[in-house]
Amino acid sequence: MPVYPGISSEAFRHPLDQQAEQALRSVPGFDLVARRFVEFVYERPRQVFLLGNAIEVGPRQYSTLFQLFRECLRSLDISPEPTLFVSQSPMVNAYALGQDRPCVVLSTALLDLSDEAELKAVLAHELGHLKCGHSTLNQMASWAITAASGLAEMTFGLSSLVSTGLILAFYEWLRKAELSADRAALLVMDDVKPVLQNMMKLAGGSSRYAHELSLEEFSRQSERYQNLDQDGINQVYKFLLYNNLSQGFFQTHPFTVERVHFLKEWSESEELRQIRAGNYRRAGEPTVNVEPPSPSTNPPAGEADVERLRREVADLQREIDRIRRSRSE
Repeated sequence: MPVYPGISSEAFRHPLDQQAEQALRSVPGFDLVARRFVEFVYERPRQVFLLGNAIEVGPRQYSTLFQLFRECLRSLDISPEPTLFVSQSPMVNAYALGQDRPCVVLSTALLDLSDEAELKAVLAHELGHLKCGHSTLNQMASWAITAASGLAEMTFGLSSLVSTGLILAFYEWLRKAELSADRAALLVMDDVKPVLQNMMKLAGGSSRYAHELSLEEFSRQSERYQNLDQDGINQVYKFLLYNNLSQGFFQTHPFTVERVHFLKEWSESEELRQIRAGNYRRAGEPTVNVEPPSPSTNPPAGEADVERLRREVADLQREIDRIRRSRSE
C-alpha cells in the first residue's frame, strides 16, 4: 500500500473544488459563522447520537474494518486518528463529519454490498474529505437548506446569508468536493478499478447479480453521459436535475457516471504520476498566491458558472411560458 508522508490536501484537490470553496469563503464572516454552526448545531449532537446509537469500531469491534481504516490513515498521513462508526441502516451510505472531533460513519448496507477492497476505497474517500477540511462546509449545506425552508431562527439569526445564489454555490461546492475525495481514494488504492467498482455498486449494485455487472460497460455509459453536453439544452436539464429550485431539493453528489469520468482522467494524468513518484506538496509548505482577476472584468469561476446557468434556466422558462401561451390561444 502506498504511503505519502506529509502530503498536503492541496497536492490532490480537484481545481473545481478549490475554486468553488474560494467563492464560498469570500463571503464576509463566513468562516466564523461556519465554525460556530458546526460546533454547536451539528457536530456535538451528532457525536452524542452516534455514541449512543451506532457501533464504535476498534481492535475488538469490527477488527477487519479497523485495520483497513488504520491503513488508510497511514497512507494519507492523517492524525490525530478520527473515530470510525458503523450505523444500522438499509441505505448504502458513508459520510465524514466534525472538525474538532472528526469521525467517519459507514452503514451496514454498505458493508453487506462491498468487498474489502471496495470498503477500503470508501474509507479512503471519506478520509479524503477530512484531509481536505470539507466537513465544515459540508455541514453548512445542511444549515443552508434548513434556513431556506423557513427555520433560519434556529441558526443564530443569520438568515440574511441565505439566498438562492448562495445555496446554489453551497451545493455546487459539495459536488465538486466529491471529486477531491475520489482522488484520495485512488491515491490509497493505487488502482482505479476498485474505486470505480465501488461507484458502480453505488449507482445500482446488487449482491445477488454482482457477477453480471461490467465495469467496462459502466465506463462506456459515463462517456455517453458526457457526450450529452454537445446539446446545450441537455446542460440546462442537468442543472435542473442537480438543483430543483421549485422544491428546494439539491443533489449533494455528482452523478456517479460523472465521477467515473473525472477519476479516469486523473488516473492517467502526469499530476498523479508525480505524486506516486513522491513529488507532491507537503503540509506546511507556503502557498503560492495567485492574484485574482479584477471583479470588473472577470467574475470568480463559481460566480460565473452560477450566473451562466441562471441565464440558461431563465431562457428555458421563457420558452416554456411561450409554448404554454401559444397552446392557450
